[in-house]
Amino acid sequence: MSEDFFRGRRLRRSRALRNLCRQTNPIQADKLIMPYFVVDNGDPNYQKEIPSMPGQYQLGLESLLKKLDKSVSQGLANILLFGLPKTKDDKASEAYAEDGVIQKAVRRVKQEFPDLLVITDLCLCEYMSHGHCGILNENGLVENDPTLPLLARTAVSQARAGADIIAPSDMMDGRVKCIREALDEAGFSGIPVMSYAVKYASAFYGPFREAAESAPACGDRKSYQMDPANAREALLEAWADLDEGADILIVKPASAYQDIIKLIRDNTEVPLAAYQVSGEYSLIKAASANGWVDGEKVTLESLIGLKRSGADMIITYFAEELLAKALAQR
Repeated sequence: MSEDFFRGRRLRRSRALRNLCRQTNPIQADKLIMPYFVVDNGDPNYQKEIPSMPGQYQLGLESLLKKLDKSVSQGLANILLFGLPKTKDDKASEAYAEDGVIQKAVRRVKQEFPDLLVITDLCLCEYMSHGHCGILNENGLVENDPTLPLLARTAVSQARAGADIIAPSDMMDGRVKCIREALDEAGFSGIPVMSYAVKYASAFYGPFREAAESAPACGDRKSYQMDPANAREALLEAWADLDEGADILIVKPASAYQDIIKLIRDNTEVPLAAYQVSGEYSLIKAASANGWVDGEKVTLESLIGLKRSGADMIITYFAEELLAKALAQR
C-alpha cells in the first residue's frame, strides 16, 4: 500500500505509546485547585452534604481540617476557601472581621498545613443580608465605588490571616486596583491577586448558591457579571485587570466558555485558571449517578478540554476525587 498519507495510528497502537505521546495531562496535583465551603455556626465538627452537589459539603473548621489531612496526604496542593458567616448584614461586616470565618480558617489551615497553598475567594455576597456582591442603594442597585473600600479591607484581613493568594470574584469595576493598592500599603506587596477577570452571569452557578447560601434576595447579578453572549468584552475585562495589577486571571464558568479560555490565553501572558463551576460538576455527577455516562471518563475528558483550550490551572470540585484515584492507581 502507498505510504503517501499520514499514519497517525502508529502512535496510538498501545497504551504505552499513547501515554508517551500525550500532549495534555489533566491530573497534575500542583495545577488543580479544590474549593471548600467553611461554616461558622458554632459547631466546628459540622458537616452537611450539599444536596445539589453530591460529595461536596459545608464544613465546620475541624471537619475541614480532617478532610484536608486526608486530601493533602493524597497530593492536594492548592485550595480555594469560601466562607459562610455566623451573621449577615448590609455592610458585609463578617467579611473583613479579624475573627471572621475565612480569617479563622486560614490561620488554622496554615498552622496545620504550612505548605498547602491557600487561596481566599474575595466577594461580599455570602456576607450581605441581601445576597448581592456590593452595597445596595435605595433603588436596589449595586453601588460600584462605595463597595471598593469594603473589598480592599477584606483583602487585607485575609492576607493578614495568612492567605497565599487573594481572589476577588465580585466583578466590581476597579476592584483589582483598589485591592492591590490596599495590600501594598498594608505591607503585603508579595501577595498575588488572582482575579475572576472573566466571570459570566451564568445559569451554571445554581448549585453554588445553595452551597454558599448566597442567592440574591432580589433581582440578579446581570448588571455586574458578564453577558454570556459577549466574547470580545472578555478581553477588555482581562486587560483592565492586568493593568490594575492582577497576577493570575480566571475564566468562569469553564466548559461552555472554552473559546473564551483560548481567547484570553492567546492574548495574555500571565497564568490562566479555568473554574469548572458547581453546575458543571453537578451535571456530570447526576448523569453518572443515572448510568447515562461514565462519570470518571467524562470528568477527565472535560478537564483535558480545559487544559487543551489553554488553562494553566483548573479550579474543580473533582480535585479531591481525581487525586485519590490517581494515587490508588499508582
